[in-house]
Amino acid sequence: MTSPSTISPARLLHERSALQAVFFDLDGTLADTAPDLAVALNRLRAEAGLARLPLASIRPKVSGGTPALLGLAFDRIDLHSEEFQRLRTRFLALYGERVAEQTLLFPGMEEVLSFVETAGLPWGVVTNKPGWLTHRLLDALDLSTRARCIVSGDTTTHRKPHPAPLLHAADLLSVKAAQCAFAGDARDDIVAGHKAGMKTLVARFGYIDPSEDTAAWGADGEAHAPADIVHWLRSWTV
Repeated sequence: MTSPSTISPARLLHERSALQAVFFDLDGTLADTAPDLAVALNRLRAEAGLARLPLASIRPKVSGGTPALLGLAFDRIDLHSEEFQRLRTRFLALYGERVAEQTLLFPGMEEVLSFVETAGLPWGVVTNKPGWLTHRLLDALDLSTRARCIVSGDTTTHRKPHPAPLLHAADLLSVKAAQCAFAGDARDDIVAGHKAGMKTLVARFGYIDPSEDTAAWGADGEAHAPADIVHWLRSWTV
């Protein structure tokens, strides 16, 4: 029989907590995808005869997805226009050519995933990124076989901030949404988590403008570095 002194802290988390699963946003939470997205965006601008944008101006827009990125690159573009759709298609094609040339997990995220796995908790990815890009990136990062579920922007009828993707993820793992935690770096992530009834954590180390008042988002916690996610999960009991 195993004595309490030999049980790992991670196992204690699993046994003492009602937490049943952990979900992560992809861009800006699990992985630093901004460098590759910036290359694709600047290639698109070059095709239009426009100058290169600095990475520093692109990073805060990444969590807003393609609309935010193209809105930055092509000022005052109508998001409902045929031109936007043309640019979106071309941008995604350019990005797909080098989806993981410079992209890496944020420093410390591997330790977060290892902690969750050691705790015996399933984890998954819930992103608004198109499925073909999501799977290509997760394959490159060797995460596809580790994630117990992957929900992309086209998996369900709705995207975040609608709760449907998160509720679908919980269903895939046969767990109750109220016993899940979701970490993301955008307001839409926190809104979706709230609507789904999950505990929410803001990944402050992601693509959030420094002037953004994330406290107003009403999340259950904030992580200024991936290590903070581990600390938060250790204390998560209901």
